[in-house]
Amino acid sequence: MTSTAIRGVDVSSEASTPSVPLAARTRGLRKVYRGTVAVDQVDLDVPEGAVLGMLGPNGSGKTTTIRMLLGLVRPTAGEVELLGHRMPDGAGHALPDVGALVEGPGFHPFLSGRDNLFRMAAAEPRLASAGISGAVEAALERVGLSGAAHRRYKGYSLGMKQRLGLASALLVPRRMVVLDEPTNGLDPAGTREIRKIIGELHADGVTVLVSSHLLAEVEATCTHVAVLHEGSVVAQGELAELLESGSPALLVSTPDGSEAVEALREQRITSKLTPEGVRVDLAATSPPDVLAILVRADVRLYEATRARTGLEDLFARLTEHEPSTMDGSEGAS
Repeated sequence: MTSTAIRGVDVSSEASTPSVPLAARTRGLRKVYRGTVAVDQVDLDVPEGAVLGMLGPNGSGKTTTIRMLLGLVRPTAGEVELLGHRMPDGAGHALPDVGALVEGPGFHPFLSGRDNLFRMAAAEPRLASAGISGAVEAALERVGLSGAAHRRYKGYSLGMKQRLGLASALLVPRRMVVLDEPTNGLDPAGTREIRKIIGELHADGVTVLVSSHLLAEVEATCTHVAVLHEGSVVAQGELAELLESGSPALLVSTPDGSEAVEALREQRITSKLTPEGVRVDLAATSPPDVLAILVRADVRLYEATRARTGLEDLFARLTEHEPSTMDGSEGAS
């Protein structure tokens, strides 16, 4: 594993020397639409059994990368492997073990949710006819749609449509599940249920790839992260390692926050008040020196801990030339 400095953030580049088996990988992946480069030289590693969150601003290439990974779009250049098979030529071997919800679900509007799932289940190559009914009912129960399964799809809310799409991805046991904005349109309760399902898949050893604009959800559910910016991967690796890779800081808990900031300012040490305490930049100092300054200034101290970079801060630094908002629809990107 090599260490690479990216826009002031020291991150681990696992794509160079993967140390764990990979469920999916891309090398030099590139896609051009009518002269517009949507994805450029993407090297992506998805470790087996990981929950990898794919993040990026609008137009960063998240959905196009997912579509090439699943063989839905042929790359302009580069290589794609999914579950050990070269894509898109190996789609027939890889995709039966992959459940996917990409760019929103698509179902027959005048059929019920249950009947739509029956049609999907009939196309599953590894689901015997005798097991279709049980698989459909189990999937509906898992996503909380059993009570609305008889209703026509056209009458479903956006959140219910997302749930049905997820149910279709979970009709049979999978080695890998790919979810493009799975919580889109869901209320907080529905979001918690999706988080629970992702946790259950992870516990069962299933690899999960999630594209999302909800940083808090990614931080709560994912073990790994890949950040895309302008069609390229600017950081990827274990979430915990990436969050530890930001600018070093010390979080000081004290009832004398203003006095602490003033004492540090007199020593030309950058600090600021936060809801958690006084956050002190350690770029030009050390924790012992900070504590010594505060003690000499009669600042009362409860505790001091190394502060971890939040995913929002990390994302902002990696994509600093882009707006902070993201959405889940990227069109050609």
